[in-house]
Amino acid sequence: MKNNYLLIHGSFGSPFVNWFPWLRKEIESQDLNVYTPDFPTGVGFQNYESWSKLLKVYLESGIINENTIIFAHSIAPIFICKFLVENKVKVKRLVLVCGFNNYLGINEEYDAVNESMYFNNLSDVKKYCDDIICYYSDNDPYVKFEKEKEFADTIATEKFIIKNGGHLNSESGYIEFDELLKHV
Repeated sequence: MKNNYLLIHGSFGSPFVNWFPWLRKEIESQDLNVYTPDFPTGVGFQNYESWSKLLKVYLESGIINENTIIFAHSIAPIFICKFLVENKVKVKRLVLVCGFNNYLGINEEYDAVNESMYFNNLSDVKKYCDDIICYYSDNDPYVKFEKEKEFADTIATEKFIIKNGGHLNSESGYIEFDELLKHV
């Protein structure tokens, strides 16, 4: 059975921004299945419960399984870790970009939508995935370097620090992200 792919955007994001459209096209060009859920965003709409409800549709339909490789950005890495642990789901690989946990202080709106995603048993995700790659930068304007490093140090089997990469999003020039292709 060949791998399938799931791309998960961050807070106030969508599957149509940053490097997601580019990565989707690259994966599709290899005749592989890729899914890019459009999660609810905004205060009052984005929370762990609403995102989990949408992702369960992918789980129940068999799209998320031991052959699934998940790429996730910003708040999505902690969301997917919590989801896998709570639902006891094994996947093939996680590629987590600018992940963090238990961090408040970006601003009131981000804190409101991010807070329900956090959980205290982050290292438990290693029971559900043996291959966890973390990318983060040394100058993220939203999340402190120490928080991204702590997240990666807790779970990553491989870590990559991008010098001057910002939040590794389109705002930082990342509409393409060639390094990610080696994990497809």
